[in-house]
Parts: sequence; structure tokens; C-alpha cells
Amino acid sequence: MAPRDLVSVGVITGAHGIRGEVKLRSFTASPDALVRYAPLTTATGGTIEIAKLRPQKDGFIAVLKGVTDRNAAEALKGTALFVPRDRLPAPGAGEVYVADLIGRRVVLAGGTALGQIVDVANYGAGDLIDVKIEGRRDTVLIPFASGFVQESDGADIVVDLPEGFLDDAKEE
Repeated sequence: MAPRDLVSVGVITGAHGIRGEVKLRSFTASPDALVRYAPLTTATGGTIEIAKLRPQKDGFIAVLKGVTDRNAAEALKGTALFVPRDRLPAPGAGEVYVADLIGRRVVLAGGTALGQIVDVANYGAGDLIDVKIEGRRDTVLIPFASGFVQESDGADIVVDLPEGFLDDAKEE
């Protein structure tokens, strides 16, 4: 399956306890949807099946089929979990899958080209689009929120940035 056919839905963040349980962070709108999308796929083509899932602060604790001890659970830390796109519902109005943002062009509200999205990060306070600015060697993180993003439904992402927002970016 081509990478564009897979959508990232979560990540295993570590082991929990001694019986093989794992800590899991969900990227889905409905966090417990991971069970409905099963089986999940890893970046290496492996399969992960969730036998049980319970909420925990900052995510979930999961029992995975075939994982029975802490060593096996620890070996899965950092494993990204994917679902084939055809198993997911179509995004609603004003929604977009994060994977679909990568590579999209970003333009300023006035129509001036700004750059291209190279990544999407989330450090806990919301999604940030990482934009490679044309003519500059670094990237800039822009909140993917209504105060900054005016439009994301078309081919381009239209942003309205506060004055001075790009002043620290370095010229090439």
C-alpha cells in the first residue's frame, strides 16, 4: 500500500506495567475510534490489534493481541499506527486529514505565496503546520487554527499572519 493510502491515527508512547500493556495516544476525532478501525498497520507493514482499551490521562492504556510482557511492550514504543484511507469516513466540512496537509502550498491572505507544508506537529496545544518559506532556509510553525488559517478547503492553505510573525526567519 502506498503511504498516501495510509492515515496516521495514533502512536504507542510506551509500556505500562509488567503484563505487556502499552500507553497509546490517539490522533482521531473520537479517540476511542482506534478500536473501530482495527486492525491497525505499522510503518513497516506489521499489524496491531487492540484487545482492550481504557482511558488514561493523556491517552489510553491498551492490551494488544500477542503482546504479553513488558519487554515486548517496550519494543513497540514510538510505533506509529495507521489505517487504510478507505476505512475512514470522508472529512466533514471544514475538516481535513493531517496527512493531506503535507505538500500543500501556503499563501498569505493577499494571495502572495508563502511556502509549502513539510510537516504537521502537535505539542499538546493544537496542530501546527511546519511551512518551508520560499527564499528562506528555515521553516516556520503556524497554528492550524481559525485565528491564523482562513481557508483550508481549496488547493492552497490561506493564512493571515500577525505583523512581524515572520521576522525571525533566516534568509537563504
